[in-house]
Amino acid sequence: MRGLLLLFTLHFSGAPRGDSWFAADKAKHFFASAFVQSTSFSLLRAGGVGRRDALRGATVVSSAVAVGKELYDMRFGGDPSLKDLAWDGAGIAAATVLLRHTQP
Repeated sequence: MRGLLLLFTLHFSGAPRGDSWFAADKAKHFFASAFVQSTSFSLLRAGGVGRRDALRGATVVSSAVAVGKELYDMRFGGDPSLKDLAWDGAGIAAATVLLRHTQP
């Protein structure tokens, strides 16, 4: 429910000033999310979780971090952005594709 509230708030509040689709901030979102995805996956695998479940768990963790960051921005004066979330999702997806093709 909070996720839907965040999406509606971000959608109807307008984009933050200077929120371009292609900016250094978007690259940071992409690579930070890919890093969280890879690290979460590695920690889950090291804990004995199967590959498929580790990918799912890492995706949940990475998504929670991304949404949490935007909620933090919304509450504490940052610039919450759907574009940031899109780049977070792209980073998570890219890391997932790479992780699916690694050796078991």
